[in-house]
Amino acid sequence: MFSKTTEYALRATLYIAANSSPERKLSINEIAAAIDSPRSFTAKILQRLSANERLISSSKGPGGGFYMTEKAGKQPAKIILETMDEDALLNKCVLGLSRCSDEKPCPMHKDFKVIKADIYTLFTKTSIASLAADTHKNSFLKGARR
Repeated sequence: MFSKTTEYALRATLYIAANSSPERKLSINEIAAAIDSPRSFTAKILQRLSANERLISSSKGPGGGFYMTEKAGKQPAKIILETMDEDALLNKCVLGLSRCSDEKPCPMHKDFKVIKADIYTLFTKTSIASLAADTHKNSFLKGARR
């Protein structure tokens, strides 16, 4: 549903939220390994996620790395999609048609409209911190290796 870049951004953000603090910063290597992402690709994603420090914070030098503040963790998960410029996906036609609407629907419009509403609610009503907390209980962020 999302681009590979956004999938990794979601995973990286949740991993950082679950495992970091201003006192415990994470390296690119640790994050990349934890989310099963190439290091260089992860570095580019983290650069974008930490650009304005609205989402991910970073510090350079010895003891530096990436972390999330409590304030950032309270934000809705939708901010990750916004940062990656994929929030429009929650409003577009599933078939990519520019004129799909209730008045002129595509063949999948009616059914997918309900699904989109659920996805939109998930990303706007669920905080990053609550999703991150679930990674410790019931979820995982790394694909199973064969």
